[in-house]
Amino acid sequence: MAYQIYLVRHGRTWYNEYQKMQGWSDTPLTNDGVEVAQKAAESLKNVNFAAALTSDMKRAVDTCRIITRRNRNDLVPQELSEFREQFYGFYEGRGIDESWFVIGKPHHAKSFAQIVHNYGFDATMDFVKEADPLHDAEDATEYWNRIERGFKKIDQIAKDGDKILLVTHSITILGLAYRYKAGDFELNDVPANASLTMLERDNGVNRVTKYNQSLL
Repeated sequence: MAYQIYLVRHGRTWYNEYQKMQGWSDTPLTNDGVEVAQKAAESLKNVNFAAALTSDMKRAVDTCRIITRRNRNDLVPQELSEFREQFYGFYEGRGIDESWFVIGKPHHAKSFAQIVHNYGFDATMDFVKEADPLHDAEDATEYWNRIERGFKKIDQIAKDGDKILLVTHSITILGLAYRYKAGDFELNDVPANASLTMLERDNGVNRVTKYNQSLL
């Protein structure tokens, strides 16, 4: 069985605006966030989605609802907690630049981009848990086990040839792209708000074929 997943990042939120770590923390969409979600909805309105799925974070749910209300099939979004962002533990709600500086310092890296470039995506996740004083943050194994549970749930919903909408988060999408990249594209930036990334799943094998495509 093969089907396509349209991965869409949620619209811009207040924590995005204030440059704060936003994993399992949740803040509402800004006015701009609603506007870009509406533009994404317009771009996707004629896609024949068989199902609409979303992370259970409000920012993703609200974005998904904006898209489905305009879509030709008027689907009811189904929430999957498995597709939340990574949990940052102690660093939830803290400044992005400062947090990544602290996380990367023991490894001689000063930013998220530098950590990923030097050590890879999974090691970056592990460093977050390592740096968390309470070690509550997710490491790579915990994160990918959760994501795989989510894909198994989608397998129970999807049929061969289906197009599935999944609204989720920037680092979640970036992680999928690093792990399953199958196209000639760069991963220099995190996905923009309301951007589109395409993932094909064929008998349990994932391939990301497009990354961070603008829907605006």
